[in-house]
Amino acid sequence: MSERLNTEILIVGSGISGLLTAIELAKKYTVTILSKSKTNICSTAWAQGGIAAVIDNKDHINNHAKDTIKNGHEICNSDSVMNIIKQGKKSIDLLMEYGVNFSSNGNKLNQTLEGGHSKRRILYHNDNTGEEIHNSLLEEAYKNNNIIIKENIMAIDLIGKKENLCQGLYAYDECKETVVTIKANIVILASGGASKIYQYTTNPDTSTGDGIAMAWRYGCTIANMEFMQFHPTCLYHSEEKSFLISESLRGEGAKLKDPHGKCFMKKYDKRMELAPRDIVARAIDSEMKNNNFNFVYLDISFKDKNFILKRFPNIYQRCLKLGIDITKESIPVVPAAHYTCGGIQTNVAGETDCRNLYAIGEVAHTGLHGANRLASNSLLECSVMAMECCKKISSNYLDINSKKDLPLWDDSYVTEPSDENILISHNWADLRKIMWNYVGILRSNKMLNRAKERLSIINSEINEFYHNHKISTDLLELRNLIDVGNIITDSAIQRKESRGLHYNKDYPLTNKKYNKSTKLQNSNKDFIMKLITKA
Repeated sequence: MSERLNTEILIVGSGISGLLTAIELAKKYTVTILSKSKTNICSTAWAQGGIAAVIDNKDHINNHAKDTIKNGHEICNSDSVMNIIKQGKKSIDLLMEYGVNFSSNGNKLNQTLEGGHSKRRILYHNDNTGEEIHNSLLEEAYKNNNIIIKENIMAIDLIGKKENLCQGLYAYDECKETVVTIKANIVILASGGASKIYQYTTNPDTSTGDGIAMAWRYGCTIANMEFMQFHPTCLYHSEEKSFLISESLRGEGAKLKDPHGKCFMKKYDKRMELAPRDIVARAIDSEMKNNNFNFVYLDISFKDKNFILKRFPNIYQRCLKLGIDITKESIPVVPAAHYTCGGIQTNVAGETDCRNLYAIGEVAHTGLHGANRLASNSLLECSVMAMECCKKISSNYLDINSKKDLPLWDDSYVTEPSDENILISHNWADLRKIMWNYVGILRSNKMLNRAKERLSIINSEINEFYHNHKISTDLLELRNLIDVGNIITDSAIQRKESRGLHYNKDYPLTNKKYNKSTKLQNSNKDFIMKLITKA
């Protein structure tokens, strides 16, 4: 049995972008937030390092902009860069207004250094900045009577394509195993990135590219998806699959070493451990493949023990539980998929190709990151986009709820096969291995073409299964990931050069011809693959 739900503002995602937008918009409108799992499972809550912002006269927004564009390998949108960076202090003030407690020395906020930055401009809360931000905003959202938070409900597809006016979406209620038809005046995608497409990732299991895939099927422009950022240092341990070892360790002097204890970054970049993430990740990947290493080491044990305990308490405790004392020994690390630099094409306010549909945060592409995201610019972009999105919606709000009801979802004809879990898990594993091996840190024409062939087979299987069988969260995520996998691969094939996070050994040099974003748009009009009843 299908259900209906009406709301003024519908937000998909409960990270920093979604929560901050909800809190601000709830001053004027009723807001519903969809979280496809528990609200604490999101990339924001897992972010360790901090948020980059120019907050005093020791730095300047031009310096921050220059660092961003340089690390973005000259294809950043300069207008977006300046717009976002100049609002850094304002976003910090707003977060503090809602209870975020950044580490400080008296009345002065602490600032640290991370790779690619020319100044110490990273504000943080110990080594769990994201968790501090998320908890503060979540507490603020829960006590607001104009905000309804619904957990374990996953968006499926957007509604209103024929009119190019987004009117809501279909969503799967995992607990009730039913589909809800949600009508909204405004839909905001704040659903995060797609790092789960890779075999190894620092992100939570929820990072399955849902918003990107929905927008793609809906017809929105998707940009720069070949630029998937791999974090250089994910903890390598049999009992821990995705724990990030923050870049801030390298910012505080930690050294990368091979298993024999030899430092190696000097031969890859003069900035050594403080080189941008794309360079450091490729360096580690090269050391591992050329020397048949399973991992390398990150060493901060030479620092004062009290400093380590105070600066990195959570990393210390997490590693200690696994038998690694970071005050005495090095940490085994490997690169892992970390951040989606591309996404749904938007402006800084989150406006997409479609009326009344917005995308903010990691799911969006504003042009801030270019070919490689500068460390700690992500939380900055999320918070500024939230502020700008709220301003734009407040000035352009359109009431469409007076129109007739949207068509209900109808899956009465589907079956529920006994082999569902086997097929889904098999395709999940195959998809992530294909992307890791062929469309990962190092690429080639042969590897990309092989990926296309294998993805095509999986795509056919998933579409057939989706058409004819009862949906589940795992199936919906797999459907989204195969779309994202194809988009990443097609984008990588189009860029016949090496730049930032995209390295193709058949085109090892950067080519000025490609000083632009890669943009793709879905031409398939039959995007809803379920029969629906008439309104």
